[in-house]
Amino acid sequence: MIRRILVLGGIGVALAFGQSAGAQGSLTAGGNKIDPNYKPPKTSWGEPDLQGIWPLNHLIAVPLERPKQLGTKAYLTDEEIAKAQAALEARNKRFQGAEIPVADTSTRVMRQTSLIIDPPDGRFPALTEYGKKLQEEMRSSYRPGQTIFDSPADFSAWDRCITRGMPVSMEPRNYNNGIRIMQSPGYVIILLEMAHEARVIPTNGMPELDPNIKQWMGESRGHWEGNTLVVETKNFNGLVGETSAGVPGSPGPLQPETPNLRTVERFTRVSPTEIDFQMTIYDPAVLSTGSYTIAYPMYLDNKYEMFEYACHEGNTAVRNYIQTSRYEREHPKK
Repeated sequence: MIRRILVLGGIGVALAFGQSAGAQGSLTAGGNKIDPNYKPPKTSWGEPDLQGIWPLNHLIAVPLERPKQLGTKAYLTDEEIAKAQAALEARNKRFQGAEIPVADTSTRVMRQTSLIIDPPDGRFPALTEYGKKLQEEMRSSYRPGQTIFDSPADFSAWDRCITRGMPVSMEPRNYNNGIRIMQSPGYVIILLEMAHEARVIPTNGMPELDPNIKQWMGESRGHWEGNTLVVETKNFNGLVGETSAGVPGSPGPLQPETPNLRTVERFTRVSPTEIDFQMTIYDPAVLSTGSYTIAYPMYLDNKYEMFEYACHEGNTAVRNYIQTSRYEREHPKK
């Protein structure tokens, strides 16, 4: 889908960010206290049960990277929370009144000031010189100033509805934030509403793929560390990007990744209705810090309805861009 959804203004005032459970010890990513005596439910085959629908609507107003003026401030004060609540209600009222197209309501005010918790300032890492070179070569309908479209190669994977890629698929958007987790003996499946993908994650010790086999979403392998599901994903094709224009608070629509990208995710159920999620992204060829980490709480909502996301709207968007671009060049304004 090729759309400019300008719905982010006015909602980034919100939210605050807490440390992950691993970093803070007694708090979840959302700043909630962890009950050390909580024991998560188990599947019939004895693994921690993460099944259910865990939509990310509550993160719509949490920016990926923290506003500079907040520095290393990880949480909002109670006074700031009250202001954020008022801003959230005003934003949702505009949405309900059809002033904000193609968006979902945000379900709660968070204490987080960014999804990124490392580096400590919550900012997306600066690109290396190689990263800047790759960024210049990226093509997308979201690229500022790009007007030449002659083939599918002039579009991003997101433009072409192939995939949001990783780590973007595990980050919120303005709408279609559904995430459903399913389990069977030896496997965890993460079904993504945006955009119609299923991550099939073996947890049975299945050997890794040959490194020469590259995939859009990479290849995931999982294992259990106590009550925590740890998922490592490698073998990316490097043709997507580490952020997307639709991620609130993204540093920009085009942040490159390489085939050596690696992500490590941790899912820990800390209450009947909450999973503490943390993901570290490693790609030292393009990231000056070598890596960064995001974290957030996932809240159970089995009443959330996930519908088909057809995305391409008749498979005409890419063709229309190409036809219009060629027409403009053949008939320049005088």
